[in-house]
Amino acid sequence: MNIAISNTSDKPIYQQLFEQISAQILKGELENGYNLPPIRQAATELRVSIITVKKAWEELERHGLIYTVTGKGCFVADLSPDEMLQKCNEMILKQMVIDTSYYKSFGLTIDEVYELLKEVY
Repeated sequence: MNIAISNTSDKPIYQQLFEQISAQILKGELENGYNLPPIRQAATELRVSIITVKKAWEELERHGLIYTVTGKGCFVADLSPDEMLQKCNEMILKQMVIDTSYYKSFGLTIDEVYELLKEVY
């Protein structure tokens, strides 16, 4: 598991954790059954609060990306390729709705957004 926390980001740290771990799961970098580090250990290694890691793990579980076994830890869910694609698309669409609203607030047309996206991509 490879995590990079940015203290200068507008995103809360738990969100950064959630996004990075979910991306690693959905890209297959963290395989089905992979045992995530315990919350306390992850918090210590990342130098963040236990509450922050707990919140990220809860979000991962709420999205069906991990599951918890009492007394054993948290594990990457056993997802089929179709389920992984579906979850990936859901997360991307959710973010696109937020981003599109932001672009519209500037009065940008879809063509202008597309041109900017091509530059960035």
